Amino acid sequence: MVRAEAAIFEGAASFEPTRPDVYGDAHPRDLLRAIHEEHDYLRALAHSHIASAAQFERPLLMQLFRLAAKYEANPERYGTPLKPLAGKLLISAFYEPSTRTRLSFESAWHRLGGDIMSITDRSTTGIAKGESLSDVAEMFNNYGDCVVLRDSRAESVMEMMNSLRIPIINAGNGCDEHPTQALADLYAIMKWRPDLLADKPENPIRIGIIGVPDRMRTVRSLLTLLSRFSDAIEEVVVIHDGKLDPLFAPEQRENLMRDGLKISETTDLNEILPTLDVVYINAIAWVKDSFEVMGEELRLDANSPLKSSAIVLHPLARGPELCTSLDNTAHNWYFAQARGAVFIRMALLTCMVQRTEMVMDIV
Repeated sequence: MVRAEAAIFEGAASFEPTRPDVYGDAHPRDLLRAIHEEHDYLRALAHSHIASAAQFERPLLMQLFRLAAKYEANPERYGTPLKPLAGKLLISAFYEPSTRTRLSFESAWHRLGGDIMSITDRSTTGIAKGESLSDVAEMFNNYGDCVVLRDSRAESVMEMMNSLRIPIINAGNGCDEHPTQALADLYAIMKWRPDLLADKPENPIRIGIIGVPDRMRTVRSLLTLLSRFSDAIEEVVVIHDGKLDPLFAPEQRENLMRDGLKISETTDLNEILPTLDVVYINAIAWVKDSFEVMGEELRLDANSPLKSSAIVLHPLARGPELCTSLDNTAHNWYFAQARGAVFIRMALLTCMVQRTEMVMDIV
């Protein structure tokens, strides 16, 4: 064990503030150039709840990506002194453990000048005494301007929506959906390849998803958003361990294919990896108040036969399925994916509390 004092003298206390959080170039400049601003799509988010990835159509997604890219490319311009969310209050209600999602929502709100009230433990609330979520929602109407909810019960977000007169964002409801994670996932892909935003991309990509679409909320929501850009995707390959049947919820696969996605399956990870441009890996599925690890033998590391130009995405937190040996390789886009989540949530929150016109270039 290295003593702290010795480590300090060996240089451990210094850091590089300009070092990128991804090995490749994740700057959004090319994405900004690829999308013409049309603010009417963003205005439509005012007075809207966000419960499902199915609510997002392609034009809206593109405008959210553009606004997120504006925030990411020039964060000082939209923080101080503009502060578009000044005077607005966010209720951050996380009744299920979270690090990245909760902190990125709160970081997004703070960066835009708003204030936050947080709940991180249901045992400290009236819910522990039997209070219903619909009654909680009635109280939230008086306390804030927007609610972000994470709960292990799939029904929770709908129960609150029925009583809310302020917008709510689903930040993960059991194994059902995680729409803003999918926004961050797709934003990372489009920063990597802005040419995929064209109506008919010349070089569509093959995406491998290591996970279970019926059990993993991140996978479910991402597949829905990918279907909005089906012309850019040659094929989606679902990679699994063969232990769970069926992989898809009733009509889930059929609906995705109806929307233009070509979907296949395989249990041979190493055989398919050299053909994939994007590899999305997750191992966690939420079940009631806990979680289970799925596909434990499906792992990625620096020796995996990835295509040299392929990128790897992961919603994080990771386990042994994603080895740290990939962190300092060009495949690592999962840290940029997490960073970008702050900016895509900044874009979404701005629109939902009717401050869109403050950040538009053209009004």
